[in-house]
Amino acid sequence: MKDFLDLTSKNIHLRTLHSPMVGYWTLEFGGLNQVFHIWKYESFAQRAAVRTALTKDQEWQEKYISYMLPLLDKQENEITYLVPWCELGSSEKDGVYELVTFQMKPGGPAVWGQSFKAAIKAHINSGYTKLIGVFHTEYGLLNRVHVLWWNESPDSRAAGRHYAHEDPRLVAAVRESVQFLKSQQNNLLLPTAFSPLK
Repeated sequence: MKDFLDLTSKNIHLRTLHSPMVGYWTLEFGGLNQVFHIWKYESFAQRAAVRTALTKDQEWQEKYISYMLPLLDKQENEITYLVPWCELGSSEKDGVYELVTFQMKPGGPAVWGQSFKAAIKAHINSGYTKLIGVFHTEYGLLNRVHVLWWNESPDSRAAGRHYAHEDPRLVAAVRESVQFLKSQQNNLLLPTAFSPLK
C-alpha cells in the first residue's frame, strides 16, 4: 500500500492532465489497503476520449501503469450522477470523509427518492456534518446511492451520530427512508496529500 501511494503521489499529475480529479482517499475503516477516487467528466464521449488518450500517453504508461499493475489486487469502476437536488460540495479545511453506500430496493428514485432526500436533508439540518455529494449509480450495481460527508474528525463524527440518534426529527426521517433500504455500508476515508478535497 505504501509503495502504491508513493508511486501515485509522484505521478498523479500525469493523470490529472487528462481530466479533473474530484478527490482521492485511502480507507481507514470499512476496508483496508484500498483507495477510493472520483473523477469528473462532462459526458460519456469525454470519458472515452480521456481513456483513449491515457492508453496512448507513453509517460503515464511507463512511469505509472507499468509499476502500478503488479501492486493492484482488484479494481471496481462505477459511473454515477450527482442527484438533481444536490450540488458537489467542498471542504474549507482538512478533515475526514464518510462514504455511506446505500443499496436501495428496486424501483429507482421514483419509489424511494423523496424519502431518501428527506433523510439526507434532516442530517444536513442537524449541522453535525457537511454534505459533499449524493451520487446515484448509472453503471455498476443499480439502485445504489453513495453519500459523501465531511467531518472535522472521527470523534466529531461519532459525537454527531450520537446526537442524531436522539433527535426525533432525524429519527423519523430515517425511519421513513429505511423501508426502501436493502443494505448500508459505511467507510471512513482519509484524503491523500494530493486530493483536491481535503
